[in-house]
Amino acid sequence: MYPNTFEGFAIPSAKEWNSPKRYEFKPKPFGDHDVDVKIIACGVCGSDVHTATGGWGNKIWPVIPGHEIIGYATKVGPKVTAIKVGQRVGVGAQISACLDCDTCKNDNETYCKKQQDTYASVYPDGTIAHGGYSSHIRAHEHFTFPIPEGLQTELVAPMLCAGLTAYSPLVRNGVGPGKKVGILGIGGIGHFGILFAKALGATTYAISRSRSKEADARKMGADGFIATKEQNWAEAHEMTFDFILSTTSSDEGFDLAPYLSLLKTHGRFIAVGLPEGEGWKVRPQSLLANGCLIGSSHLGSRKETLEMLKLADEKQIKSWVETIPVGEEGVKEALERVHNGNVRYRFTLVDYDQQFQ
Repeated sequence: MYPNTFEGFAIPSAKEWNSPKRYEFKPKPFGDHDVDVKIIACGVCGSDVHTATGGWGNKIWPVIPGHEIIGYATKVGPKVTAIKVGQRVGVGAQISACLDCDTCKNDNETYCKKQQDTYASVYPDGTIAHGGYSSHIRAHEHFTFPIPEGLQTELVAPMLCAGLTAYSPLVRNGVGPGKKVGILGIGGIGHFGILFAKALGATTYAISRSRSKEADARKMGADGFIATKEQNWAEAHEMTFDFILSTTSSDEGFDLAPYLSLLKTHGRFIAVGLPEGEGWKVRPQSLLANGCLIGSSHLGSRKETLEMLKLADEKQIKSWVETIPVGEEGVKEALERVHNGNVRYRFTLVDYDQQFQ
């Protein structure tokens, strides 16, 4: 018998962010374009921790995090054309958009005014959207992606948020052969920045405070490494970078000016890390010397997701992942370790068959 309710491991409140509890919930009504996915793995994202702790201002409790979801399609709506029952699929950090506005029609659905996050958001009918620390998820086919056979489940899961968050700004800003690219912050997103920038053919530098991650960065393919704790670290590289992707999520003591000085004339600094505090201060004077441009990027489109998965398959790009069995204890451990920065460089929750029938 097909389940009318799903279950997962929910965060009861911000005060209990590291005390997940088994929780039963009702998904939104099944639509003509919907796909039900029986989940087999889910990546653990920094966003999950920011949401669970209330750091990003979440007001929906209890909430089940998780938006790097891999599973098998178990039910498809009558108008679904992209997914078949039994297919291995992924669902990322976006679950909905209007798909009818100019933004959506130009492969920018991640910027749609009606875009909806995969969890900690509310459907128009009032149903709470819950994420991938669950038995199932119900998703629109546009936000459900076929997974190439050559990609391992636990390794591909984190690509659906962290990977795409790095990939989209790289390709939208022309990263490829002949370009010198800096990846600032060697964490969950940053390690994908290195992997994808190299796969796209760019000369790639890792930028981090110390050299503690240099060996890892070079194993990922980094051509060079810059340690910003070292004296006069920026001087040798001033005005030599075409593009910098900032994945750092800390704004404590962060001075943007020396990073901007690395850029060529009209080079671009794109930030995808989201600090919880007030953020960075930008002085116009810091932009004058090279006329550089700063901006941000949100996730990526379906088109980019499919391109990313194809590239990962063709180049056999492998995420650096540690697996943890899903469950109250597993989710607790994963959230606490991500919170403490004790991860190299992503977690994927696995063994769903041990918790959900």
